[in-house]
Amino acid sequence: MDSEDPIIFRVGMFFYVIGGGAFILFVTSDLAEKADFDFLFVALLMIGVGWILRRGKKPPPSAGRFSWLKKQREEAKKKKGSKSKSK
Repeated sequence: MDSEDPIIFRVGMFFYVIGGGAFILFVTSDLAEKADFDFLFVALLMIGVGWILRRGKKPPPSAGRFSWLKKQREEAKKKKGSKSKSK
C-alpha cells in the first residue's frame, strides 16, 4: 500500500479487514453447526462501509505487462474483420 494514501482510504481498508474477519467467524460458527448470523450481518456492513470509503481511490497505472498480448489480439481481430469483409 502506498504510504501517500489519504487516511480515508486506509480507514476503508481497515473496514474491509474487519469485515473479512467477521465473515470468517460466521463461516466457522456455521461449520460448528451453531450459525450466528450476527457475524454475517456485521461482515456485510463493514465490507459495505469499506467499499464506500475506498471507491474513490484511483486505480494504479498500468504496468504494461500484457501489452504484447493485447497487441496480438487486436491484430488478430483486424485480420478476422478484413477476411469477413472480403467475402
